[in-house]
Amino acid sequence: MRSKEEFDTVRQLIVEGVNDCEIARRTGIPRKTVWQWRRAPGTRYRARRGSSRCGVEHDFTAIPAAPYAYLLGLYLGDGYISRGSRSYKLRVTCDKRYPSIIDRCREAIDALFPRQRAAVYWRKSGCADVYLCSNHWPCLLPQHGPGRKHHRRIALEPWQQAIVERETEEFVRGLIHSDGCRVVANDRGVRSVRYHFSNRSEDIIGLFTGALDLLGITWRRSDGHTVSIYRKAATARMDEFIGPKDRAVPLNGVHYAA
Repeated sequence: MRSKEEFDTVRQLIVEGVNDCEIARRTGIPRKTVWQWRRAPGTRYRARRGSSRCGVEHDFTAIPAAPYAYLLGLYLGDGYISRGSRSYKLRVTCDKRYPSIIDRCREAIDALFPRQRAAVYWRKSGCADVYLCSNHWPCLLPQHGPGRKHHRRIALEPWQQAIVERETEEFVRGLIHSDGCRVVANDRGVRSVRYHFSNRSEDIIGLFTGALDLLGITWRRSDGHTVSIYRKAATARMDEFIGPKDRAVPLNGVHYAA
C-alpha cells in the first residue's frame, strides 16, 4: 500500500519530465507502479478500505474532460451499469444505423481507460452495446443506482458539474446522441432544422436544459418529456458542434460549420 506522499512525489517528477526508470531509482517505487500511476485515469493511491467504493482514491481533476463529458451524456441517456461476479460493466446502447456514434463512444471510454479497450456487442435487433468492465464505474458515474433513472434522483457531483461547465458542448452532444434527434422539416416549402431531446427523468431534462442555458441556446418544452430547439439561431448553434447523427463529430475537437 502506497501513501499519498509517495504518489504526490511521483506525480511531481512526472510533471517535471523525469522518465519512469529514473523516478523508480529516486523513490524506490517499482517502475511498473510508476508507469501505472502515469497512465491510470485519475487514480491516485491505494486508499484505506472503505474510503471509496472501489478502494482507490480518485483524482477527478485528472480525468480527460471532453471524453468524460461526452460519455456522461451518453450514460444519462442510454447507459446502464450492472454488477458482475468480479466487477461492474458499463453498457451504452447505440443505434446500429450510426456507426460513427458507436466509434465515438468507444473512443471516449478508451480515453478514460487507456490500458483497456471497449468492446461492442452487436445485437440481432437494431442496437449495439458498447461496454467495458471495471470496478471504477460506480465512482466515475455515481448516478448509478438500483432501478430506472427516472425513478430515482439524478444530480451531478461538484467535480462532474465542473467538467460539464468546462466541456458543455461535449455533454450536450452525448445527450443528443443518446436520447435526442436532429430532424429536417419542410415548413410550407421552407427547410427547417430542429433538435429534440426526450427523457422521462425530470432531473436529466434539467441537466440538459441547464447545459443549453450555459451555451446560450434557446429551448422550449414541447411536452412533459421533450425539449425542442427550433429557432434558426439556436439550431445553427447546435449544428456547429453536433450536426446529423450519421456524421458524428470525432473526439479531436473538429466542429461542423454553422
